[in-house]
Amino acid sequence: MDKTSIRKKKIEKLIRQVLIELGENPDREGLIGTPRRIAEMYEEIFSGYHMNSELDISFNEETDSIIARDIQFYSMCEHHMLPFFGKIHIAYIPSGKVFGISKLVRLVEKYSRRLQIQERLTKEIADEIMKMDVKGVMVVAEGEHLCMKMRGVRNNGIITTVANRGIVVQNEAREHLLALIYNSKSQTRGI
Repeated sequence: MDKTSIRKKKIEKLIRQVLIELGENPDREGLIGTPRRIAEMYEEIFSGYHMNSELDISFNEETDSIIARDIQFYSMCEHHMLPFFGKIHIAYIPSGKVFGISKLVRLVEKYSRRLQIQERLTKEIADEIMKMDVKGVMVVAEGEHLCMKMRGVRNNGIITTVANRGIVVQNEAREHLLALIYNSKSQTRGI
């Protein structure tokens, strides 16, 4: 049996025990396959622990800035193990090399598909892009948190976090990239 199969079997046993502790009968018709389904789901939604984002693959290209907007993300709050989700916008100023757009999406998946908090998610993405010899990067994450909607304060607010690195820390570069992210959003959405 490989590591993945062993891990799934352990999770199945734990979920079965959770059902019992909640007062459920894990052998009743509707719950018979639930521990297996949850173990399979966890393999998918926590796959970021085993992903390589491969940002080291780049192309020689001169351009002033690259913006990837509205990258969907889904993550799990590490405090309550409830989902949070939304969109991430990545803007970076290259140093003569650009990344394939799919690499940016994979980078978001690498860090969002694990137990996480939005503040760290934003920071980790920015830090990894900075390691790839770019002049600067801005990552803006806009997230809805079920731990805030379903329990506790029961509020529908959207949380926005921002990480600036490199020359983007300077006001002029930061304002330029923010304008590109949000002005192009307003043009496409009629804001």
